[in-house]
Amino acid sequence: MVRERLKKIFPSWQNALLALLAAGLLILAFPDFEYWFLAWIALVPLMWAVERERSAWRSFLLGWLFGTAFFFGTCWWLTYAPIHYAAVPWPLAYLLIFVACLLSGLFPGLFAAILARLLKRFGIWAILAAPSTWVACEFARYWLTGNNWNSLGYSQAFNGMSVDLAGFGGVLAVSFACVSLNSVWVYSAYYAHRSGQYRFGRVVATIYPGLLLIVILLALSLEWFDWRGRGRDQGTVIAIQPNVPMSGLNQSKWHQLRDSQISLAETEIDKLRTTNKVLPTTVIFPESPMNFAYEDDREFHKFINDFAIRNNVGVLFNSSEPDKTNGKYFNSAVMVGPDGKVAAEYDKIYLLPFGEAVPFPFEGLMPAFVGSFSYGSKYDLVPLGDAKAGVMICFESHFGELSRRYVQGGADAIIEMTNDGYLGPTPVLRQHLANAVFRAVETNRPVLRVTNVGITAYIDERGNVQDPLPSYTEGTRVWTVSKSDGSQTFYVRYGDWFAWLCTIVTLLLMIPAFRKSRETISN
Repeated sequence: MVRERLKKIFPSWQNALLALLAAGLLILAFPDFEYWFLAWIALVPLMWAVERERSAWRSFLLGWLFGTAFFFGTCWWLTYAPIHYAAVPWPLAYLLIFVACLLSGLFPGLFAAILARLLKRFGIWAILAAPSTWVACEFARYWLTGNNWNSLGYSQAFNGMSVDLAGFGGVLAVSFACVSLNSVWVYSAYYAHRSGQYRFGRVVATIYPGLLLIVILLALSLEWFDWRGRGRDQGTVIAIQPNVPMSGLNQSKWHQLRDSQISLAETEIDKLRTTNKVLPTTVIFPESPMNFAYEDDREFHKFINDFAIRNNVGVLFNSSEPDKTNGKYFNSAVMVGPDGKVAAEYDKIYLLPFGEAVPFPFEGLMPAFVGSFSYGSKYDLVPLGDAKAGVMICFESHFGELSRRYVQGGADAIIEMTNDGYLGPTPVLRQHLANAVFRAVETNRPVLRVTNVGITAYIDERGNVQDPLPSYTEGTRVWTVSKSDGSQTFYVRYGDWFAWLCTIVTLLLMIPAFRKSRETISN
């Protein structure tokens, strides 16, 4: 009797293994492995296990197991900072990250539970609702947790084919495409598994991918129609990757590193002066542990102004700037012009939860790990010659809404200033780069990625990563920036419309499934 009760509560061990197999395949689709094609089959074992269970609760447990394993397998690098810089014992660090993965894993669990309910109500046809259900659950994770790191679509960042769909519906549209093909495999396998119905399943499995391909091609054709290219070059950017260490910075070392960065910049400035192409030049320093304070540090204030005037360049750098309304500071990007005056300032809007600010309702109950910053509120652009750019500071490259607002405001390019050094030489470097790839494709604007330890690179409008610097090395890159024609992608114009559509479709499908369950209970 105990065994029967356990069977009603927990999924079978065979289905649990299928869920873990799905997690393993999907882990391999992401950096550092980057077998991106596995994302197109990775969910098949999970969905097959859900189809076998047909219980919402047991399927939820399967999805939760899958999600926890996946997030732990792709985000274990979060332990690097507490172990190496906060002296947290490694068992405790991994335990804390495991708890965070348990929370994130609830959303794949929700997906599996909804899918099980739909399968019970509509039969195997419901497997074709899996793409919209998956997107709805990823969208819910974004809204409830404040991030959607390693959303399924990001596995395709370095694919070069399906990533173009992001200009139509954002990264979640690519997630939809991946789950669609997974659904096709499950659907056809279901009919192949049942005698006498294979022919029908083969026909459906042929038609559905064809329809999906047509939709994708139509979406991409809309994007190509809107994309009309860019004008002549308007400015030059010198990107500095200084490779500043994360610890051991005394005053002497700080000044030495600052002088080294200035030397790198002036070497490239001298090279530009020998060419015939003279364009307004901007030197960009990344986010780093050097913690510049332009307004409060008068010595640094004079130093950077003198550098800009002496070389006739603009300088963009990360700085802690005072918020005079509450005594806190903004995490800012400050642009000093060739005249030695502030030309623009952007105050970071999307602060790292629990790192740079403690979100509601935990505010006041615990301190932020890095510092308690004020939230910025203005989508200010910085000048790059006659062109304009929006700035993303580190974690902000994860938010398509930010780059979208920049382009709506007239941005010709996007600049990302990042420091991933606290997380070590781990998969985070490529995973973070994947975010920038999607921001470029979603907006049809190049992303100029300037980092402390890597990966510094120019990402063109189609998501191609060009001219990358090796990680954990000191170096520079020189790029030109041109003015856009002002055209906007479907995603820029309408934002997360596709995710909202999938959410609405999922909710509508759940209504008859829920009614059926209530009727069964009452009878």
